[in-house]
Amino acid sequence: MDDTELDALIDIGARIYGIDVKPEWRAAVRMHLGISLTHAATVLSADIDDHVDPAPVFLA
Repeated sequence: MDDTELDALIDIGARIYGIDVKPEWRAAVRMHLGISLTHAATVLSADIDDHVDPAPVFLA
C-alpha cells in the first residue's frame, strides 16, 4: 500500500474508534500499520489445510 492508502486507513480507523491522531504521530502510525499489514499478508499466504486445528489452550 502507498502512503495515501495507509493515511486513508488511519483516518477511517481513528474516526471509528474516536482516536485523535496528532500530525506528529502520523509517520510512525503509518510505518507501524504498514508493518502490521505486511505481517498479516505473510500469515494469510500460508498454505494451511482445512483439517489443521489450532493448538489447545490450557487454563490454570
